[in-house]
Amino acid sequence: MVNITHKNNTLRKAMAEAVLSVSSQETIDAIVNNSVPKGNVFEMSKTAGLFAAKKTSDVIPDCHPIPIEYTSIQFEIRDLEIYITSEIHTIYKTGVEVEAMHSASVVALTMYDMLKPIDKNIEIRNIRLIEKKGGKSDLKDSGVGINASVIVCSDSIFAGKKEDKAGKAIISALEKNLVSIDDYIIIPDEIVEIQSKINFYVQNGISLVMITGGTGLSKRDVTPEAVRPLMDREIPGVAEAIRNYGQLRTPYSMLSRSIAGMIGETLVIALPGSTKGAEESMDAIFPGILHIYKIINGGKH
Repeated sequence: MVNITHKNNTLRKAMAEAVLSVSSQETIDAIVNNSVPKGNVFEMSKTAGLFAAKKTSDVIPDCHPIPIEYTSIQFEIRDLEIYITSEIHTIYKTGVEVEAMHSASVVALTMYDMLKPIDKNIEIRNIRLIEKKGGKSDLKDSGVGINASVIVCSDSIFAGKKEDKAGKAIISALEKNLVSIDDYIIIPDEIVEIQSKINFYVQNGISLVMITGGTGLSKRDVTPEAVRPLMDREIPGVAEAIRNYGQLRTPYSMLSRSIAGMIGETLVIALPGSTKGAEESMDAIFPGILHIYKIINGGKH
């Protein structure tokens, strides 16, 4: 199966439709009057659809097992056609569109099985996805028009003893979100130098300053101490999201002192210095963090 461990749990919804066509009004009347020999067609097929929704991963090889938290199956009779809709909700890492389509199709197949003794010309048509919501695909926030500078805070990388990978991972993630990179620099773990670079970028109108490194608990980890005094407004939910995302992957995430906030109209975010920590932090907050620019620009970004 496709790896979805990097994704966030979000509310996801899907609605699918199947159309069952019968050959006569007598068949419709038998369904409505509950006179079909095999039993109540709507109730039996609805039950089958509920089972199908929960068992999709047992049938479709690449589907992930998903906690189905809501299913609604509805019927609408239009002349000699019965429109079946299956709506499914979950809070999980991947969508439920296949589950909705599987459910609708099994409802239709169950109806076919129950009606075939009284109608030999039934057809199942147009099994399709009507709507899906949830996940990052729903987030319309884009980095177009946003410029960023990336600061790597590390004594060892500055001294040439180690190669920077975290900063480059951040740049890659920013570019995927269409953020333009204005500058990339490596500096030692010094409060004065960190503050000097941040102030320089703010004064030059940089929209986003991303810092990696110095958010741990060693004596040389001073990034939060450098950043916090400069902030006009801290945004604690950003750091909370980063730590929560990381905590699901390693217990050491609770030791991170990531910080985020505004200096004027510049967003400053300090992330862990490990490559994995930086990558996971970017997964945790992008592209949703870009919504800040719509807020500060009055919804015009």
